[in-house]
Amino acid sequence: MNMRIVARLINLPEDRGVRVETAAHHILLVRSGSEVRAYQADCPHAGAPLEQGVVCDGRIICPWHKAAFRVDDGQVCEPPALVQLKQYPVEIHDGVVSVGDEALPSPVAPHTNDSRCFIVIGAGAAGSAAVATLRRKGFSGRLLWIDQEQDPAYDRTALSKFVICGEMPPQETPPLLDEATCHASRIHGEVRHLDPQAKRLELADGRHFDYDAALLATGGEARPLDVPGTVLNNVFVLRSRDDAARIVKAAQPGTCAVIIGDSFIGLEAASALRKRGLTVQVVGRHEIPLAAQLGKRIGASLRQLHEANGVIFHIASEPARLEGHMDVTTVVLKNGHRLAADLVLIGVGVTPATGFVEGLEKAEDQSLKADAGLSVAPGLWAAGDMVTFPWNGQPVRIEHWRVAQQLGVLAARNMLGAQQVFADVPFFWTYHFGKTFELLGHPRHWNQLHVEGDLQRHDFIALLCQGDEVEAVVACEHQRAMALLSQRLKHPLKKAEVLELIRGL
Repeated sequence: MNMRIVARLINLPEDRGVRVETAAHHILLVRSGSEVRAYQADCPHAGAPLEQGVVCDGRIICPWHKAAFRVDDGQVCEPPALVQLKQYPVEIHDGVVSVGDEALPSPVAPHTNDSRCFIVIGAGAAGSAAVATLRRKGFSGRLLWIDQEQDPAYDRTALSKFVICGEMPPQETPPLLDEATCHASRIHGEVRHLDPQAKRLELADGRHFDYDAALLATGGEARPLDVPGTVLNNVFVLRSRDDAARIVKAAQPGTCAVIIGDSFIGLEAASALRKRGLTVQVVGRHEIPLAAQLGKRIGASLRQLHEANGVIFHIASEPARLEGHMDVTTVVLKNGHRLAADLVLIGVGVTPATGFVEGLEKAEDQSLKADAGLSVAPGLWAAGDMVTFPWNGQPVRIEHWRVAQQLGVLAARNMLGAQQVFADVPFFWTYHFGKTFELLGHPRHWNQLHVEGDLQRHDFIALLCQGDEVEAVVACEHQRAMALLSQRLKHPLKKAEVLELIRGL
């Protein structure tokens, strides 16, 4: 094997990786004391440059979406990445570091004879993460993966950020897993009935399957808008690749779009459609969008970013009806205002997709009530948008894509016999007019806001604190600091401690 000199040991820091190039690869060098390991330089999830992240607590943290990999062997330990880093051989002589051209073989889990049948229902974020984890942890039994979509297991976050603005064709939405990774029998079908006591499920076409362990990961369904006219043509929700393809077809430059709902997905869609050259109006019930999640000052800065890019807001407003003949032409608000609309996108939230589940305890919002290990019945677990579970002493349901993946990983481990509870930090990112906003934590009780940077220039880190303790962090343009905090916030931190961490970067 060819070994190529790439660096001197003395020049390698221990708090971050260093990117080097060989004739064949981009390599990330990670130093731990006198040892150096070499990995692929870009995150396997979305290609983020890992040298822009951090090395913290024995983990390499991706700057973009906070995937985590073990320093020792490159194994993935937190999503959204679902596969390990490729590793390359390293030699050190007299303080000079050399790296081999060929990746080391990936470790193979020992094969065991396992007669059990596991079923994962749903191929979104939670289901995909569970399937990858089951195989990575060595499950060698029969694994069935059921989903309603013909081509499931793709990155839905790309739909509102990159697909409907025209930067990415719908059919090129990145897959979450490839066939070589999942090793599961895919089944296209809709679950009509599940009997937790008999451990049996039945599909709408009459097929039925018995299981030893199963995971419910059917996510959420778009909440309908209960006003006249929603059956008109060019009225959309955005939940699937097919939805995105229909929106792209209707979203011709110069046409008028009305977005009903000022949620994250509604505002991301507003940004995307403005990029396509549409006139975009947002109808929202709130004077300041996302104030409940981010606070009024940050919500106002996000609205200001949209207005600076031509988005028109109708605040404290609700639609009364949609009008048109065959195709929608007008949105009529309850205050009597009439908005021209060539297309309407409804983004008023989701409801848990649990209608087919009987005999299990449900919360008021129809999500399944799980214990701290995500179990909802013997041999049955739930993960993602459809589950309410105890966290930090209170029941929560968190509709974040990466949290769904984290829950899928947790459920899969527990299906294999672990007894773990959710101990990660919720993370969410949202993209507007070239700016990435990130949220760490699940803020609910904060009463103080401390801002480092400039909210109006959208270059800041904001600490949402309850007293002196940091409950959550919101940032824009500070991805490396957020990578560090994604690990450090797993334990309580005071405001002064967080400020010291981020100012030391």
